[in-house]
Amino acid sequence: MPGTNLTREEAQRRARLLDVDAYAVELDLGGAQDGGTFRSVTTVRFDSAEAGAGTFIDLVAPTVHEVVLNGTALDASKVFADSRIALDGLLEGRNELRVVADCAYTNTGEGLHRFVDPVDSQAYLYTQFEVPDARRVFASFEQPDLKATFQFTVRAPEGWKVISNSPSPEPEGDVWVFAPTPRISSYITALIAGPYHSVHSTYEKDGQTVPLGVYCRPSLAEYLDADAIFEVTRLGFEWFQQKFDYAYPFEKYDQLFVPEFNAGAMENAGAVTIRDQYVFRSKVTDAAYEGRAETILHELAHMWFGDLVTMEWWNDLWLNESFATYTSIACLAYAEGSRWPASWTTFANSMKTWAYRQDQLPSTHPIMAEINDLDDVLVNFDGITYAKGASVLKQLVAYVGMDEFFAGVQAYFKRHAFGNTQLSDLLGALEETSGRDLSTWSRKWLQTAGINVLRPVIDVDTEGVITSFAVKQEAPALPAGAKGEPTLRPHRIAIGLYDLKDGKLLRSDRVELDVDGELTAVEALIGRRRPDVVLLNDDDLSYAKVRLDEDSLRVVTEHLGDFEASLPRALSWASAWDMTRDGELPARDYLELVLSGIGKESDIGVVQSLHRQVKLALDLYAAPAWRESGLGQWTDATLAHLRSAEPGSDHQLAWARAFAATARTPEQLDVLNGLLEGTQTIEGLAVDTELRWAFVQRLAAVGRFDETEIADEYDRDRTAAGERHATTARAARPTEEAKAEAWDSVVTSDKLPNAVQEAVIGGFVQTDQRELLAPYVEKYFAAVKDVWDSRSHEMAQQIALGLYPAVHVSRETLDATDAWLASAEPSAALRRLMTESRAGVERALKAQAADAR
Repeated sequence: MPGTNLTREEAQRRARLLDVDAYAVELDLGGAQDGGTFRSVTTVRFDSAEAGAGTFIDLVAPTVHEVVLNGTALDASKVFADSRIALDGLLEGRNELRVVADCAYTNTGEGLHRFVDPVDSQAYLYTQFEVPDARRVFASFEQPDLKATFQFTVRAPEGWKVISNSPSPEPEGDVWVFAPTPRISSYITALIAGPYHSVHSTYEKDGQTVPLGVYCRPSLAEYLDADAIFEVTRLGFEWFQQKFDYAYPFEKYDQLFVPEFNAGAMENAGAVTIRDQYVFRSKVTDAAYEGRAETILHELAHMWFGDLVTMEWWNDLWLNESFATYTSIACLAYAEGSRWPASWTTFANSMKTWAYRQDQLPSTHPIMAEINDLDDVLVNFDGITYAKGASVLKQLVAYVGMDEFFAGVQAYFKRHAFGNTQLSDLLGALEETSGRDLSTWSRKWLQTAGINVLRPVIDVDTEGVITSFAVKQEAPALPAGAKGEPTLRPHRIAIGLYDLKDGKLLRSDRVELDVDGELTAVEALIGRRRPDVVLLNDDDLSYAKVRLDEDSLRVVTEHLGDFEASLPRALSWASAWDMTRDGELPARDYLELVLSGIGKESDIGVVQSLHRQVKLALDLYAAPAWRESGLGQWTDATLAHLRSAEPGSDHQLAWARAFAATARTPEQLDVLNGLLEGTQTIEGLAVDTELRWAFVQRLAAVGRFDETEIADEYDRDRTAAGERHATTARAARPTEEAKAEAWDSVVTSDKLPNAVQEAVIGGFVQTDQRELLAPYVEKYFAAVKDVWDSRSHEMAQQIALGLYPAVHVSRETLDATDAWLASAEPSAALRRLMTESRAGVERALKAQAADAR
């Protein structure tokens, strides 16, 4: 939206002028069941360093009724414009501002989101304020370094529950008066209201008692496994408080599973909101439970990293996200009693591949990114901020030692509790406890972009004894348009030596060392017999693309599934996938590799990652002339694995979903239909609600099902999730009418809620409907800038990314994108998204050329 930006320079000027003390916010949500607007009254006390100075407070609201500064009423029609209220003539010292406004409920997942559950027809509310959306609910100085206390008073409909950062009080006449919070940033304040179902417990240890709550809508209550959620939460409390040596800093800890949430979760202080898809309505694999556990722990870690100690400005967003990511995975891997000690395997095969992809786009940036304004940060919640940052932290832990690392973190929390920091504050604490100078490490790892490649250089004699061994480091050129220069970096890595014994690849030895510069000799390996496989970056300590030497590659190609441990398998799978994306391994060879080894892969998370990657490789990276043949091979394999998998196992369910995603022959589609109708069965396979929808959506996409069948399925599942699934199925139908209807509902109209819009886009784009979608390439470029300029950020980004013609891998798509970039004058944020999408098509063209050789 125009007029809602804030630059770093503006924020710095405001921070130098103001010291904000306290907010008192009164919200009247009595009419929430009907929607529309709600009354918001904000009183904020703040100090000004200068008499007569001027500044502004942020507010996004349809109507402002009153603005009273230090007892003087200001003309709202004159001082309120472009999401700002001008405040001139400030007093030196204490000032008080009162703002009365009508703010709007949203259906975009920003500000105060309102959702009506089709099951009980009740409204459910929750706030989402990161990055700049507290101003959609109350007037605020919307930047992270102007911390204050927040006291909320809320009027809500009778029978509702109201949850905020402070413990929920007993309401008096449907009015809830919360105690003030500690000093926190505006973006982590929260309000959740509605007739939510709740389960309560406590975390207790050594005299400490923290009330715990888990909430969801009543229509999901039968599926809420609160005990399992509390178990993971207590695991995190135990491990984090020990490692951080700082008690949980808030009075209670609620986790609220809310509808139509745009992200995975949000770290509101003491009141974490989580997407309610994590309340599993149907059977899921253990990988889904691991993913939920990581999300729970990620948000809990934020109570320290981000909420207790907060970055001064958004260029240090990684201080929040990378640390929360690293510590959540580390907790799963190392905490006593964790169900997922192999969590670094999952990290290597999912999040890290996300980072590698992001770091090779034209928009690549340093972990410590240059954030000039809010538009920059809104598109910076990416694979570098989360996954690359966490990878680098894992290496830093290996570099300085885990005990020294956490000792530095402990000092950091004690020194900066409830304050704001910069990168130098953290590095200073880590240097003190580790005794290492981290200036070079920081400059090369946190302040530069791009990825290194590590290769082994091995010479052996006629007896197979190693005569020389070195690690060669390369710094490939950054993508065209990216800022910065290629950089050789210091790496802490392990080298794993593996031998094939009794059909298993077993690690016979391991060498850990520092790698720096272009070539690093490894004297410790000279004079040893060459093993069957040499694996650089074993244990995944560093962040780099790893290549195998010729002999190791040959063995891994034949025996990838025979690694006894899951992590080296994951690293080898990830390397193969990276080579496929780079056009070094043809898509058909990647398919052959996966088909030869996936049956031996025990880690269900890796299996599901391979399913996604194979489908992507066939859809986008395979030579068009061979693509259908490859899809046929893959689909035959998915059905064979489905039928041979252990009945009732996670692998069986994963293969059922993989088969549903790609079934294509009449006989295969008959299997889907038969499983739906019950005329065919596979022992142990429960065709429950979510799996039924996967089958229905595929049958709709190939023209087997139309509105009648979709409506019948929706009658079986008249829930919010059922509505989304039915919407996806309708948009997936292979007819001009279905595509036109879907396009109009998203692009021409702006009435859909965020989750429904996402469902339409998911159905509209089908990789085997390229000809049907071809007319929408021109329509996309004609509409995308207007969409971006007129919709909220979340809604516009869904459309800009989701409807980009990525399935049309051609020079024409690149030319159309280039022409648009040259003429449309997009904002920096939209330009970034478009260049990222263009880079995906360019990469796919390169991979297709490699596959066609």
